[in-house]
Amino acid sequence: MNATASLRRIGLPRLFLHLSVLLICLLWLIPTAGILVTSFREAGQITASGWWTALTGAAETSAARLADPSTAKQEGSNYVISGSVFEEGKSGTVRAFGTRVAAPTEYDAGEAADIGDGETLVVNADGTYTYTKNAPFGDGRGKRVYLSIAQPPTFTLDNYRTVLTSQGIGQSFVNSLTVAVPATIIPILIAAFAAYALSWMEFPGRALIIALVVGLIVVPLQMALIPLLSMYNEIGNLFGLPSRSYAGIWLAHSAFGMPLAIYLLRNYIAGLPREIIESARVDGASDFEIFVKIILPLSFPALASFSIFQFLWTWNDLLVAMVFLGTGKDQLVLTGALNALLGSMGGKWEILTASAFITIIVPIIVFFALQRYLVRGLLAGSVKGG
Repeated sequence: MNATASLRRIGLPRLFLHLSVLLICLLWLIPTAGILVTSFREAGQITASGWWTALTGAAETSAARLADPSTAKQEGSNYVISGSVFEEGKSGTVRAFGTRVAAPTEYDAGEAADIGDGETLVVNADGTYTYTKNAPFGDGRGKRVYLSIAQPPTFTLDNYRTVLTSQGIGQSFVNSLTVAVPATIIPILIAAFAAYALSWMEFPGRALIIALVVGLIVVPLQMALIPLLSMYNEIGNLFGLPSRSYAGIWLAHSAFGMPLAIYLLRNYIAGLPREIIESARVDGASDFEIFVKIILPLSFPALASFSIFQFLWTWNDLLVAMVFLGTGKDQLVLTGALNALLGSMGGKWEILTASAFITIIVPIIVFFALQRYLVRGLLAGSVKGG
């Protein structure tokens, strides 16, 4: 009865909304959790089982060869070969075994396998075996058997050591930070000044500039990339600047991010109470003082919202980085280095997952640090504007 009353109080539409949000969060979280767990596993365990078995262990299929027929001993009317399927100094738990490569788990550990021709094989869980035949064994090598061996869950940091030291990801990580941090701060500083001017300062052509900013938001990056590169090269030749530099990519990202930044910040700043601005002007404050001491502190949610978008865009960018920064080993950003790893190490999932998690860890930290301001900053100013 209480459960029914609680359900009515919550309401079915609201309950459905909560369940839908929870499902979406799980769908986003599960792949990330899989990348994280896989990045700490060894190559053999990744091949043998999925990441969801990491805490319970995995079964690895391998092959072993029994002792030579010359070691057989006669016991009554039978001839017996015995020993262990594990090499000296190694151990494990055998779950199943087989005598054919097509059926490596045909028999359970401890089960007597009737091979035919009077031959019987028993492989125990500890790896010991008894191979029996009712006639002498022929000459040749020992019989090959296939084993399903239970491996205990093990985790390692070697994947990250390999990636950060020998694969060049460490330098690419620094390159991405060098690109993303200034390319996020520069457009925010410029756009904040422009947004204040378009919100609270009267001057001719203000409405036209606002319309132009809104129109520039929809300009595709690919359409403006080549003209922007040509312009940068001409200016670089004029002033003796290098054709590939961080300054170029900072300016490119700032140019592409500026329209959205001005639009978001202008909506927010225009929605601030007019009384605060007018009171400051009556007290003799200049526009610069109003901007620094009043507008910037009150606009932090909007600044944080755009910071998330701009940082994620610049951090995950590949095209602009390759055009303005280059493709040299010391110039590659993380996305470029990871793309190169996909070609050279397509089968080494432990290296790829460690590289991928290094790539996404910084955006995750930035998002969760600023996410509480995201919705507030985006929705502010949507009802009324200056």
